[in-house]
Amino acid sequence: MMYTQNDALRTIKSDWKGTPVDAAHRFVNEEFPFVPRLPEVLKWTFQRNLQRAEKNTDPFRLVHQDDTTFLQHNKDCLVWLGHATFFMRLNGVNLLIDPVFYKVPLVKRYADHAFSPQLFSNLDYLLISHNHQDHCQERSIRELAALNPGMTILTGLNMESLLKPWTKGCTVQTAGWYQQYSTSDDLSIYYLPSRHWSKRSVNDTNKQLWGAFVFQTKDQTIYFSGDTGYGHHFQEAKGLFPAIDIAIIGIGAYKPEWFMHANHISPQDAVKAFHELGAKTFIPMHYGTFDLSDEPVGEPARALQQLEEEKKINGKLKFLKLGENYEY
Repeated sequence: MMYTQNDALRTIKSDWKGTPVDAAHRFVNEEFPFVPRLPEVLKWTFQRNLQRAEKNTDPFRLVHQDDTTFLQHNKDCLVWLGHATFFMRLNGVNLLIDPVFYKVPLVKRYADHAFSPQLFSNLDYLLISHNHQDHCQERSIRELAALNPGMTILTGLNMESLLKPWTKGCTVQTAGWYQQYSTSDDLSIYYLPSRHWSKRSVNDTNKQLWGAFVFQTKDQTIYFSGDTGYGHHFQEAKGLFPAIDIAIIGIGAYKPEWFMHANHISPQDAVKAFHELGAKTFIPMHYGTFDLSDEPVGEPARALQQLEEEKKINGKLKFLKLGENYEY
């Protein structure tokens, strides 16, 4: 096993040797090494979905609020645009995470994103957690780069070759796991591990890094899980950031669990992760927007609501409407 990092950035975990890379120069999650195998993909593709009828008739749809008042003030706020796309303001710094404003090839879309890219013309940072099409969309990124030529893009190792042709003029910073980006003194941003993988074309599996983000000011610490299965990285994050105020964690695209558990976290395990992070508020994401898996579209939200009714969530559960302004 080899290890790599961005030597220009600070590493925040004292015993960390760097992000692991195997002999084929693919990034590796040491706890759960994963490369998707064609036989497993075919097995999932052709097996019967026992919830198909329920999925086809599920009336659940995300609700739009589309409140643009966040554009008229400079308060700290969080706005869910859909799937894993968030606008965030911290200490007057404007950020956008994982922009996907348009349709994704071969994937049914249940809900449009809130707003249009044209509203976001004052961004300081654009963050890309990994290279999958439902998190890293060329059209969306090109439009945002044209509107924000001075913004800085923060992402994982080896993502420059993908992003620089779309974002000419924008600075691209890439980090390894447990590294801190170079940002203003008023806001610290870190790249942490997630349990996932990457692929953009035929021969690039796990050649570009995936991960989670932590945003920290003197008053707030916010964790964004990215795409992830369950793993010890939540406990590791708690050790480094013992006072997380908000944890944004995916809850959808988890069935069949024998196939999806290496990539996406179930609602039950998302709650377990929330508890291990020790966060105060849990904001779910990565559900209700795209048809990526076997569960009915509303099942993740209903599962969380049931856990909350059973008083099994130790903290505040906050479902956001699309375009809702959440001020903290």
